[in-house]
Formats: sequence, C-alpha cells, structure tokens
Amino acid sequence: MPLSIDKKRSHRIATSMFFFIAGLTYSSWACRIHDIKSFYTLNDGELGSILFALPVGLMISLPVSGWMVTRFTSRKVLIAAGLLFPLMLCVIGFTTQIWQLAVVLFLFGFLNNVFEIAMNTQAVGIEELYKRSIMASFHGLWSLAGFTGVAIGTLAIAVKWPFWIHFSLVGMLCWILVFYSWRYLLPEDGDSESQPLFAKPDSNLLKLGFIAFASLITEGTMFDWSGVYFKTVVTVPESLTTMGSIAFMATMAGGRFAADRFVIRFGISRILQCSGIISTTGLLLAVIFPNIYTATTGFLMVGLGVSSVVPLVLALAGKSKTLPPGIAIAAVSTVGFLGFLIGPPMIGFIAQATNLRWSFLLIAVLGFGTTLLASQIKKMV
Repeated sequence: MPLSIDKKRSHRIATSMFFFIAGLTYSSWACRIHDIKSFYTLNDGELGSILFALPVGLMISLPVSGWMVTRFTSRKVLIAAGLLFPLMLCVIGFTTQIWQLAVVLFLFGFLNNVFEIAMNTQAVGIEELYKRSIMASFHGLWSLAGFTGVAIGTLAIAVKWPFWIHFSLVGMLCWILVFYSWRYLLPEDGDSESQPLFAKPDSNLLKLGFIAFASLITEGTMFDWSGVYFKTVVTVPESLTTMGSIAFMATMAGGRFAADRFVIRFGISRILQCSGIISTTGLLLAVIFPNIYTATTGFLMVGLGVSSVVPLVLALAGKSKTLPPGIAIAAVSTVGFLGFLIGPPMIGFIAQATNLRWSFLLIAVLGFGTTLLASQIKKMV
C-alpha cells in the first residue's frame, strides 16, 4: 500500500537530519585543522602524515561497510554510526599526543565511511518512494551542515574556545538530533540471502566510482586545506581564515538544492561535464591570483562545481541491477571517498616538497577528470 504524504515526509526529514549530522561533524573537525597544526607544531608534511590516518580507517572499513548495511539494515547501522561518529569528534578534542590523534582519526575515518553508506542507502530507498530525483537535496543538507559547522568553527576561533569545548558542544547537538530522528528512519529488513563480504563492482559502477573520486579529491582538499591556504598563501588575518571554507560550502549547498531541477532539464552527462570545468576553473583562479577577492571567488566556483557530482553518481549506483543497493553504494562511495580522504594528505606531502600553490594546481588537473569521465555516463542511463 502506498505510504501517505506525511509518512514519506517523516522518513525524508529523519534521513535529512542524519545527513546534517554527518556534515556538521566532519566540517567541525575540518575547520580546525589549521589550529591543530599549530597546536602540535606540525609542518605541511607532518600534517599530511597525520591526516593519512583518515583514509587508512576508510580503507579498513571498505570490505565490511556495505555488508553491514545489507546484513543489519541501513536503519540500525545509521543509528549506531550517528552516535559514534560525533563521539570520535569529541575525543579528538581531548587528545594531547600526536599518536593519540592518529588513532582517533583512524576511527573517525572508519565511522565516516560506514555513516556515508548507511545514510545514502536510506536516501535511495526514500527516492524510490517519491518516484523522482531527490538525492541531491539530501546532500544539500550535508553541505548546509558543513556551512553551519564552519560558521560555528569561526565563532569558536574568534572566542578562542579550546578544541574540547568546541567539539563537545557539536557532539551534543548531533546526539540530540539522533535521539529526535531515529524512530522516523525508513524501516528495512535485512537481505535474507547471504551477501558476500567482498563484492566486485561491474564496469559501470567502477566508472561511477572514478567520477566520484575525481570530484571528491577536490572536495576533500577544500575541506581540509582551505583554511591553511588562506592563512599561508592568501595571507589573510586570523579571523578570515575560514572565508574560503564558507564560500565553498555556501555554493556547494546551493548547487545541491538546485541540482535535481537542472538534471531534469539538461541531463546527467551535461551537468557532470560542466561541473568539472567549473571546479577546475575556480581552483586555477585561486592558484594564479592568490588574493582574498579572487581566491574567494575561485572557492565559490569550486563549491558550485563539485555540488552535484556525488549525489548523482550515488543515486545511479543505488539503482544497480547487479548488486543490492547497500553493496553498490558502498562500492562507488568507497572509490570516491578514497579521493576525499587521500587528497588532503597528498596535498601535505606535495606542499612540503614544493609549495601549497603547486599542490592546488595538481588538484585542479585531477578535478578535470570529472569532465573527461562524464562522457561515459550516456552509456549507463
């Protein structure tokens, strides 16, 4: 029997809250990275090494995250991740040794991937209820949360809150949202059939994964290095170091809320091709003209460019004919989020060997891969 409009709306709002929790948690960590770098007196290479704990945690989660969602249902996994992911943010604030930070970031990366796969599986199920494209709007909430997290981080920096106060307040807000929303999540039955722990994606899913990788390597760089770039390359006052992050998050959120309508009008392939061009142009503008006005404009363009890529490829993955939604989304998001987490430490290593502007130039070249790979989309839809 079809669900009532109110029932569908309740499921959609609840899942949206979990997207908000994920974005708020990650952006709260990301906007304080340059402060953590100063706290531990790290150079760019050392910071890159510490940040590498995140993709290691993600890679360890790869073979189990999709299986967990299929075996235990996305609802149960999402509730658990919604509690544990903000907890790891709080623990980051209490670390005092570099090795402690590395261990917690490993767990942070592990839980981040589990959270992403569970909530995107929920979103695919709700999109099927609505019978139209709504995936981008969920990711718009993630971006709006990221914008909110950066704004809170800017306040925390201005009033000189220590990490533990800032992160604990964010964690408590996230837990309140979990306790309010969990009962309205879309109920799912675990797949009764035995699902493999490892599942080889088909060629179409691999293409989608590489498109997500090319976009998310840019997105990860913006999250983790925009503050450092504005502080060391653009050389803005301390109070303006988050301006790049705010510009990026604002246009990424706006682009995601508008993406579904543009896809209906212009098609997925054309939207993805334009996305790569816009993000690459924005990065080049920030690299070639590193002053506060052009760099901010460039970061605005990057946010718009990456805004619709991940929602579109994950929505396509969730409709796979060869794998269950949880496994298919895990396969694509796994490849994609490797870019999100590998990009930041790679930036640190390259910046240490050359400088930060050369690192951003390389990311601009890699980001253009979205445009090149998007031409293959026509064969998948």
